Amino acid sequence: MTESEKSPLVGIIMGSKSDLPVMEKCTEELEALSVPYELVIASAHRTPDKVHEWAAGAADRGIKVIIAAAGKAAHLGGVVAAFTPLPVVGVPMKTSDLGGMDSLLSMVQMPSGVPVACVAINGAKNAAIYAAQILGATMPEFRAAIDNLKREMAEA
Repeated sequence: MTESEKSPLVGIIMGSKSDLPVMEKCTEELEALSVPYELVIASAHRTPDKVHEWAAGAADRGIKVIIAAAGKAAHLGGVVAAFTPLPVVGVPMKTSDLGGMDSLLSMVQMPSGVPVACVAINGAKNAAIYAAQILGATMPEFRAAIDNLKREMAEA
């Protein structure tokens, strides 16, 4: 969770600790936008019970959006989406085998009824911005944060 006293609104789950250097761009952007988050490492393949428990309880904990980062077969986003009614944003991780195309294709090919939005390979920063935009649809403080971000980008 962020250092903020606020309850997390975004849940970040990644399949491996090795994903953390890329996902730090996500946490940094959420912090810059003042979006409270929680972060967990759990694998759809190695710790499926942990993934199930975390995803199934996310809405009850106050989470509004989930960001799921995974590489290779990249099933994490889809598995999480199967256990929650919340929107899931996938971050396909770059891999040594196929450069992340394996991760990307796994994420965008979710079956009908189990959608996972998907950003670019290693697109952690965009995942954070997209999560804040989703929050901003109903929470004015995050809409204002996105407006400010876009204004800063236009002035740069």
